[in-house]
Amino acid sequence: MHMSAIPFGITDWSGIPRTEHKGARGVAYWRTQVFADIRVRMVEYSPGYMADHWCTKGHILLCLEGELHTELADGRTFTLTPGVSYQVADNAEPHRSSTVGGATLFIVD
Repeated sequence: MHMSAIPFGITDWSGIPRTEHKGARGVAYWRTQVFADIRVRMVEYSPGYMADHWCTKGHILLCLEGELHTELADGRTFTLTPGVSYQVADNAEPHRSSTVGGATLFIVD
């Protein structure tokens, strides 16, 4: 990733409007900023959330609150807790996430 044409700035995430994204179960609320070709999001997953698709987009993801379960298409599973992150490249390993009790993530993609 090459970051260019992004001046210094701060983001007060509480001032960014939320958009709702339904999963196969539950809902995700995104607060999104776009800087050139980079999307940055604060995402809140409701308790019981499960993604409705296998994602092939690359991400750098940090769990801030709660617990997120990520399943890869090959069957491996990972659990993120506060302070734990993962990274995956575009089109590298299809993945989908779920949470029992809810989770808040910071995502760059």
